[in-house]
Amino acid sequence: MELVGTEEAAKNIQVLIEHFRSKNLPIIHVQHFCLQEGATFFLPNTEGAEINSLVKPKESETIVQKNFPSAFRDTELDNILKTRGINELIIVGAMTHMCIDTSTRAAFDLGYSCQVVSDACATRDLEWNGTVVKSTDVQAAYMAALGWCFAKILTTQEYLK
Repeated sequence: MELVGTEEAAKNIQVLIEHFRSKNLPIIHVQHFCLQEGATFFLPNTEGAEINSLVKPKESETIVQKNFPSAFRDTELDNILKTRGINELIIVGAMTHMCIDTSTRAAFDLGYSCQVVSDACATRDLEWNGTVVKSTDVQAAYMAALGWCFAKILTTQEYLK
């Protein structure tokens, strides 16, 4: 499931993670494993399910494993956040049109204040009804929709300011 701009997004995520680490702020990594019968990617124990090497978690950082687009569905994420008193989320990663969108909307519904760092997210071209929707249009549409109500949308540099 190759995405457009994965390495650029990962480099921006790396900058954000280092910023969080330098300020001793909590970092929670979310890793997707697809367990549905017939799945062809995000399979456990495969390279496709591994966290990008640029943003590998430290041993002290929490990893939440998920099996659905939402990081909250059937995971301990909400409980972990509430136990730690975290109510503001900075959301980054992939895929914008699936996990970022679904998790941001779920977080909003659970009462979290969300910020999505647009250039620290990646997506891909999509196809619908014979029309190819370019990744740049997919990214713009999802950021516009999320920014309308569910999250503040920022770039990495805007967030760091």
